[in-house]
Amino acid sequence: MAHAHDTSYKLLFSAPELVRDLVLGFIPDEWLHSLDYSTLEKMPGSYVTDDLRNRADDVVWRVRAGEQWVYLYILIEFQSTVDPFMAVRIMTYVGLLYQDLIRAKDILPGKKLPPVLPIVLYNGDAKWTAATDIAALIPRVPGLVSKYLPKLEYLLIDESQYNEAELSKLHNLVAAMIRFEHPESPAALIHLIDLLNDWLDGNPELKRTFAIWIRAVLLRHSKHTLVLPKVQDLKELKMTLANRFDTWAQQHEQKGLEKGIEKGEAILLQRQLARRFGPLPAETLARVATASAAELELWGDRVLDAASLEDVLRA
Repeated sequence: MAHAHDTSYKLLFSAPELVRDLVLGFIPDEWLHSLDYSTLEKMPGSYVTDDLRNRADDVVWRVRAGEQWVYLYILIEFQSTVDPFMAVRIMTYVGLLYQDLIRAKDILPGKKLPPVLPIVLYNGDAKWTAATDIAALIPRVPGLVSKYLPKLEYLLIDESQYNEAELSKLHNLVAAMIRFEHPESPAALIHLIDLLNDWLDGNPELKRTFAIWIRAVLLRHSKHTLVLPKVQDLKELKMTLANRFDTWAQQHEQKGLEKGIEKGEAILLQRQLARRFGPLPAETLARVATASAAELELWGDRVLDAASLEDVLRA
């Protein structure tokens, strides 16, 4: 299930608009905000190491930084569970990215390497407790060795740190994405789809991508008990969900009505039994209160003619 989660997020963040909104909306840094995100370019996220082993991280983009054609690389990992050794994974991925750039001779003048911003985007329920710096995983030692211990941090963006009130104020695709993960109600979900559809007017491909992602989120949250056909755009998804919600509401209303009728019949039978046979034992009250509609009907037929309480309630 975690693999499906990662795949759906990779699909969503294959769009440069999501990367831009992640940085501008959730990373408070003036220099990052000053970059030209129209220059975003998606990079390969799979590498072959020097010993020919395949390794892959989630999403890598680069954006132009500065007046010269120098790039900042943005490496994004998606997590739905807490990995206590996330810092080790990030250090490995950054190293593999640099190896790949060196192999491709895609480096800066003077054999310098471009800067990399590693980000972990976390949407799990449990509190994030993993170290964000690999140095925190290694015991401190005195003397010379302390100089050579690795240090590398990643930027954690924890979706649970943002509430609905904060997110609803943002005209931001990542904020909308987080709201889709935890909709307040079916009506709120439909409203979000309408909002997103307006924001993405003129961008049918991103509408389609979001529709696929939202469907995957709903299936995952329902533990795949929800039946939803594949959809190609947000309007189609809205119509499908609206029909499902109407059906569920009608079923819920019908069940509530039936339950209310049964409760009324149970109360009436209790009164009839008490009038004929006197105060009822607690176990009899409980048995009548939890009886099925068929049992209530049978006992109701017997109550006028039975000689005893036991005769009414016999199997």
